[in-house]
Amino acid sequence: MAEKSPAGKPGRIYLMDELRGFAVFCMVFYHGFYTMAYLLGLPIGEWLYRFFMPAEPWFAGLFILIAGVSSNLTRSNLVRGVKLLGVALLVTLATAVAVPQELIVFGILHFLSVCMIVFGLLQLLRRRLGKTEEPPFSVWPVIVCAVLFAVTRYVPNGYLQIPFVLRVLVPREWYQPWLAPLGLPGAGFSSADYFPLIPWCFVFAAGTVLGRLAKAGRFPKWMYPSRVPFFSFLGRHALLIYIVHQPVIYGAGLLIRLLVSHP
Repeated sequence: MAEKSPAGKPGRIYLMDELRGFAVFCMVFYHGFYTMAYLLGLPIGEWLYRFFMPAEPWFAGLFILIAGVSSNLTRSNLVRGVKLLGVALLVTLATAVAVPQELIVFGILHFLSVCMIVFGLLQLLRRRLGKTEEPPFSVWPVIVCAVLFAVTRYVPNGYLQIPFVLRVLVPREWYQPWLAPLGLPGAGFSSADYFPLIPWCFVFAAGTVLGRLAKAGRFPKWMYPSRVPFFSFLGRHALLIYIVHQPVIYGAGLLIRLLVSHP
């Protein structure tokens, strides 16, 4: 059973805030290492960046999964998604003007905004069809999403896989620059931050299924109390931190490089 507020409603799930905050914390350091390596040219930065590179899909995936869970707890995913898409397009514009070599075409904010809009449209369709009750929770959709993610994980790289068993090449003619958001980037496509719908939509979808438990207040009791206030704070301000940290890190890197080159 979930921990209840005085009004009898499920309380805030602080573990979600803390996990989201931890994911953002990792992203900040990861991008900091990238700046050290490729802007400042520091060997230690390149070593750290390459060392932590295998962990990047895990904390990004955690961020996406929690976004899917949270989509069950918001008033309007359509409004939320459209607002986030506006922010994502501003990020694209800002990188195109300020740092064209680090242009972000379809990054994690673009991806999340599209998922929220699609999920919101599906919710609207259900209401129009008169289906006002939430579907019962089942673990099977989560398992199916996990399998689909594993199989399609490397579609942007050109192949499907059954991990450790089989690899199937995707026809190269399917890959076009305009299909990059789907996960089929053609020759010449480049984005400094790239999270295509395939395979990451399956992580978001799994989160929306788990979110049914959150909405019903059926998460385990230990998930509700706050244990790490620092990460909880980061999680509650994740979007602002994500937007601000990259220009701050990049600006600091440019300043350091300027000071070092002009003593």
